[in-house]
Amino acid sequence: MSLRPSRPLGALYAVAGAMLLVAASGCISKRVTRIEPTAVTDLSGRWNDTDSRLVANQLVEQTLGAGWAKRYTDTHGGEAPTVVVGTFVKDVEKALITTGAARVVASGEQRSEMRGERADQQQHARADTRARQGQELGARYMLAGDLQAIEDVDGRERVVFYQVDASLIDLETNTKVWVGQHKIKKYVERARFGL
Repeated sequence: MSLRPSRPLGALYAVAGAMLLVAASGCISKRVTRIEPTAVTDLSGRWNDTDSRLVANQLVEQTLGAGWAKRYTDTHGGEAPTVVVGTFVKDVEKALITTGAARVVASGEQRSEMRGERADQQQHARADTRARQGQELGARYMLAGDLQAIEDVDGRERVVFYQVDASLIDLETNTKVWVGQHKIKKYVERARFGL
């Protein structure tokens, strides 16, 4: 007695397998859609561009509301304070520049690149088009901060908590003239897989 399936049963297995393969390939397909860069999208619950933008705007609003910029401007003949953004997200730098309440100078790495370009111009560019050396604007303050994430997971549920801490430091005296913080908490629930 043979345990091999009969031909009609084998054909049925083949058809069922093919249908399963077609159904599975339908689940794997990918579609890409263009959306506005400012649209809020949150697929995974991880830190993303929307979080960065929200935190930057909030921190700049906090720091400028603290009064240090007005005190500096009042004691320096109306001149806006100069800030260098240290280890931090670029969205903070952009938000600070957009307000016009402070001037933002290039970071250390960027300054090195600019100095190299100016040195090259002194030798290779026409005299009337050369950028002058020794004209850099020194920063009075440095804005620095960090991002921390705490994640709590239980089965299909996850809570992600982000905290951004920032401080503005007077470069001459090392005095912190402002300290701020912004928090974001996200709840993520994974749907059950179903056909």
